Amino acid sequence: MRKLYEKSEIWFAVAWIIAYCVLLSLGDNISASIGMINVVTFPIALLLSVVLFLFLKKTDLLEAYGLCKSKVPASKVLFYSPVLVMLTANLWYGIGIYVSPIEAVCYVLTMLCVGFLEEVIFRGLLFNAMRKDGVKSAILVSSLTFGIGHIVNLFNGSGAELLPNLLQVIYATAAGFMFVMIYYKTESLLVCIGAHGVFNALSVFVNEAAVSDTMHILSCVFLIVVCGGYAVYLTRVKSDVRGE
Repeated sequence: MRKLYEKSEIWFAVAWIIAYCVLLSLGDNISASIGMINVVTFPIALLLSVVLFLFLKKTDLLEAYGLCKSKVPASKVLFYSPVLVMLTANLWYGIGIYVSPIEAVCYVLTMLCVGFLEEVIFRGLLFNAMRKDGVKSAILVSSLTFGIGHIVNLFNGSGAELLPNLLQVIYATAAGFMFVMIYYKTESLLVCIGAHGVFNALSVFVNEAAVSDTMHILSCVFLIVVCGGYAVYLTRVKSDVRGE
């Protein structure tokens, strides 16, 4: 693994993306066949998280990939208040539990691992490798890949209408833009990892029965404005670390 990293950071990131997507998809499929969501996915996600963390620690790359404190004061980035707004979104319409307790635990733990893996892989490994050839293009790719990952919802036959799913893709892109700007300006992924993991984890408690298509659309539009607006604000924040 170290040889691949030293040979090409881009291909190292791509290798991790492939391993992450394939293995977690496999875990989801096996979990579904067993009839318990994430019961197999969680140990796979945990193993990948441990392997990646230990690799970065052994190679003294934790700080290089954002696993460190922010290098700018929280006051400069509005104390991350728009992120806190986003975190509450899954609870806006009450709490609903539609899975067994063990499934809920597996889901929450899996999503916390997913928050770590996706942020370190996409915002850490991939973004850092790409920004050497241009920060703007790296920010664009990082944002779009986060949104593109949700395009599958447009074709999965879930029964949801086109507009709500399309807005979800746009919202995911805006959230990706926000996360990459937080990392770029603060040189830390800790807030991104925590927010991403907690937001995903809380989705298991969404009160689906209370959320109509109209409410879903309005929520997505609001979150697009919050995440996109905050990301644009961050582009104007001066970073002492970068001498901006």
